[in-house]
Amino acid sequence: MSDKMPEDVFVKRAILRVRGERFKGIHTRYSGFNEAWREYYGTDPIAGVNKLMKAGIIMGHPAKGGFTIYLPEDAPTKTPKLILNKILQD
Repeated sequence: MSDKMPEDVFVKRAILRVRGERFKGIHTRYSGFNEAWREYYGTDPIAGVNKLMKAGIIMGHPAKGGFTIYLPEDAPTKTPKLILNKILQD
């Protein structure tokens, strides 16, 4: 049994503790998240982040130079229906 914290706890903690006051998420590359993951788990963070996104534990989207991850309640919502409503709004 590993003495490391579960990946979902690690990622949630990272988002809450590393993001700036004005931001809802963290850029995985520029925040140092990727390097921290590699140092702590010794694995590639992309597979771990993808697994957590697929499970709905975190949300994310591509960003300039990498990827930004969010807690689900903080993720930007840009669904096609929302965009269409904004376009058609008078």
